[in-house]
Amino acid sequence: MTLSKSSPRTGANEQPALLFYLAVAMVSAAIIALQIVIMRVFAVGSWAHFGSMVVSLAMMGFGLTSVVMCAANAWFERHWRGVANVALLLFGPLIIASNLLAQQIPFNAIFLVSDPLQKWRLFANFVLYLLPFLSGAFFLGAVFLRMKAIFGRVYFADLAGAGVGGLVVLATLYVFRPDDLIVVPLLLWLIGSLMWFAHQRSTKNLIGVTVVALLCFATQIFLPDYFGISKLAVSDYKGVSYARKFPDNQRIYENASPFGYLEVYSSSYLHFAPGLSDNAAFNLPEMPANAYLGMYIDGEGPFGIMRNLSDAESAYFRYLPMVYPYQIKSDPNTFVVQFGGGISTEVALRYSKHVTVAESNPAILAAFRNDKTLREFSGDVLGNPKLTAIDYDGRLFLANTDQRFDVIDLSLADSAGLSNPGGFAIVEKYAYTREAMTAYMRALAPGGVLSVTLWNKEEPPKSILKLYATMADAARSLEPGAAIDDRFYAVSSYLSTTTVLYKRGGFSAEDMTKLHAHSHAMSFDEITYPGFVYDTTQTTATLDAYEAGIFGADATVKAAGPTEPDAGTTASPSSAEPMADPTAPPLDGTDTTSTAAPTQLPATTLAQLAWSSLIHGGWDDIAHRYVFDARPLTNNHPYFAAYVKPADLTRVTDRLELFQDEWGYLLVWATFGIALLAAIVLIAFPVAFGWRTIFSRYPGQFRTILYFACLGLGYIVVEVSLIAKFVLALSNPTISASILITGMLVFSGLGSLVSERYMERARTVMPRIFVAIAALLIAYSFLLDPVLDRLGSLPYALRLLFSFALIAPPAFLMGFPMSIAMTWLGRLGKDAMFLWAWGINGSFSVVGAAAVPIIATSFGLAACLQVSGGAYLLAIPAFFAIFLPLKKAAG
Repeated sequence: MTLSKSSPRTGANEQPALLFYLAVAMVSAAIIALQIVIMRVFAVGSWAHFGSMVVSLAMMGFGLTSVVMCAANAWFERHWRGVANVALLLFGPLIIASNLLAQQIPFNAIFLVSDPLQKWRLFANFVLYLLPFLSGAFFLGAVFLRMKAIFGRVYFADLAGAGVGGLVVLATLYVFRPDDLIVVPLLLWLIGSLMWFAHQRSTKNLIGVTVVALLCFATQIFLPDYFGISKLAVSDYKGVSYARKFPDNQRIYENASPFGYLEVYSSSYLHFAPGLSDNAAFNLPEMPANAYLGMYIDGEGPFGIMRNLSDAESAYFRYLPMVYPYQIKSDPNTFVVQFGGGISTEVALRYSKHVTVAESNPAILAAFRNDKTLREFSGDVLGNPKLTAIDYDGRLFLANTDQRFDVIDLSLADSAGLSNPGGFAIVEKYAYTREAMTAYMRALAPGGVLSVTLWNKEEPPKSILKLYATMADAARSLEPGAAIDDRFYAVSSYLSTTTVLYKRGGFSAEDMTKLHAHSHAMSFDEITYPGFVYDTTQTTATLDAYEAGIFGADATVKAAGPTEPDAGTTASPSSAEPMADPTAPPLDGTDTTSTAAPTQLPATTLAQLAWSSLIHGGWDDIAHRYVFDARPLTNNHPYFAAYVKPADLTRVTDRLELFQDEWGYLLVWATFGIALLAAIVLIAFPVAFGWRTIFSRYPGQFRTILYFACLGLGYIVVEVSLIAKFVLALSNPTISASILITGMLVFSGLGSLVSERYMERARTVMPRIFVAIAALLIAYSFLLDPVLDRLGSLPYALRLLFSFALIAPPAFLMGFPMSIAMTWLGRLGKDAMFLWAWGINGSFSVVGAAAVPIIATSFGLAACLQVSGGAYLLAIPAFFAIFLPLKKAAG
């Protein structure tokens, strides 16, 4: 197919149309690849991928571009080719320049709350990374404006190309280290640029873009080394930064893949003893020397890799908290939910007749199997004849197996805790949800023991209360109506670890004798056990102390109202008074007769209070009164995060220094506020300067705004929330993001292409499409979780295939609304509205991306899909404003 020089479709010289569409596709691929790469840069260099912010950057670029082009649409339509050419030539250099400059700004996310300068550094990152997206948006905006009569086809090329970009990045994660991953969008840009200028038969521009590309590649590869600057600045406070600073550090293994950038370091300074009892130093004749390597994934760690200990050295195991189940289970058949660095597996092999271990990250298994150094150091742990390795998520294996185990162990699956200080603000932890715990408990043999050990580094306690509530909830869901008071035993070590044991059928007196003796020998604090009686006189003082410690003494009065303190308790401390002496020795928790004020650590008392109310009733009231959110985790709400209750957000603004471990969640709210303000400004600007001039002949403006706002909000909320959902089956957020972005964009692009067939019948067809989209999204909100659970047990290739199949129906239909509406705006000559509508869509995509984590943490992921369904239903009455003809010009 060729187009003549005078063709209104392209206005270009006679060239095959295919090259034009391919150029648009490749530039779109470069834009989406840049988004994913920036997320990876933030994940490796900082504590979070800043996914909402990066998506917002891209959408903000489209929104700003549309405002500028809307204000001067006649000029842009006359000079569309020049705008597209200049924007395209700038895109590549801006990719490299913005990334390298951003890496030289000493932004440290962990101090975002406490150091005002960090906010300006984050803003500088925002501006720098916005520049290439602005350039890409001007290119696409100019093309869309010129091609508005065939918008559906160009939009298909845009979406399909963007989807391909997601897959390309996923594949190249095996090839490029994170610090050079930025060359992937640069390569896609170069391919798209060559196609674009070949389409124009512009030899001058072909030579020019080739030279510019070579300079960009040289800048990325050679300039940082020459000037001694960083390609990817890793925060000094990330785990891997400490390892790199040890005088005798040596990186003995490195591997890049979609499953993370994996590094292993050796050093005599690495001492990784998770939860080790202090008594080990007094009772062991000699601690094992150089017993650990440190494994880091995207800079997070260390995940301890234990040396193959001799029989004499393995006495050390007795002082680790993950040894608890083996005190009462002799020679068990054991399942380890997550291999990680292998410490739990080493302990299990010491005490079990057979061990089955799961690991969802194939890069870790490959390292232990294929690297000679790691095999020798670990004693070839994965080659042990007593061990069977499962190469996917242990949670999914146990949910879909008929096998039963005497011990199931989930110990310290996270390198530094469930919600790292300043860490991944909103990250899914499906291994700890009620559904996961129920699967673990169901997979126990009669009398079997589930052992869960996690970090207990927070004061006030946060994540451990969620864990306790989740495990109690799971036990009740497994045995409805049954008493659970004899099912649990829990111990903790202050600011170290906590271990919870659940025994199917309940603990016996003999079990308790052994567990009491072991805890006493280790000097661990007992939190709950069958027969434990909590001193209820401590309740009000404990809860009020934590409330006062965060919000001041007046807050406790407001929260508790006129209720008198429990008998025997002391008055709540003021905000200037400490809650308790953190150096005071903890009690063993067995003295329940005293009516004096509690003298043990408040965190221990709170944990005992929590277990008492979880087992005997009253937890809902305690959770409501506690200063932080302690709701159980579910597959719909899988977050060890967002501990600050939304109702308390206005009370934390003057005491942010107390919320260092919640800055990420607070940043989500700040991002949402900024996104909403930006969207309003981008809408208000054309209203203020063009309502009586540019848009005076456009009827139905408000409904048009509502329509494209609903599309932008609805689409991005579906995309971002499904990325979080599909982690349930794919077990990796990077792969989930790449697959979901690719699937959504490609199938939506196909929908856009097919929509041309229904253009003339749009008034009757589109309401049905909207209803179908809403019905699918609402159905997915209720039905998707069990499907993903089953999907996760399939071979990985099949998981990817079925993931695409699940994405296809709603994504295909979601390609219709934008394409049909934009094409009709073009047909009716509403050029300014055409550009503005594109900007409104992008602006509310910014709002939607920022809203997802807020909705998800407050109401659950299902609510996100339901909100999207509602947005598409709301678009139905607004849709018909698109077809209102232009008013006749005055005079």
